[in-house]
Amino acid sequence: MALMITDECINCDVCEPECPNDAISMGLEIYEIDPNRCTECVGHFDVPQCREVCPVDCIPVHPEHVETRDQLMARYRFLQTGAAASGGDGAGGAQPDVAADAPQAAVSGPDPR
Repeated sequence: MALMITDECINCDVCEPECPNDAISMGLEIYEIDPNRCTECVGHFDVPQCREVCPVDCIPVHPEHVETRDQLMARYRFLQTGAAASGGDGAGGAQPDVAADAPQAAVSGPDPR
């Protein structure tokens, strides 16, 4: 699950420097979290650091980006590998398909091959 910042954000600037994945940046009016970089601090900390420091509690789970801990760990590993390959910014290739780790529905019928 990636996190998101709601419009209750007061732009206090405390969350951005706490993010180990550089997923938080200033948007047009409030801070925003990039769901492709957010791991909820999995791989770095036990709890999301932005939520720990937010004085107004405006950082819930993003309902459109629900992911398992294993998927978040896969993103963490990708970001770490990408950072090493690209010189530090984590953009060293395509984002892994974290949904591939999710349970898949069984498909019945003849093999199309």
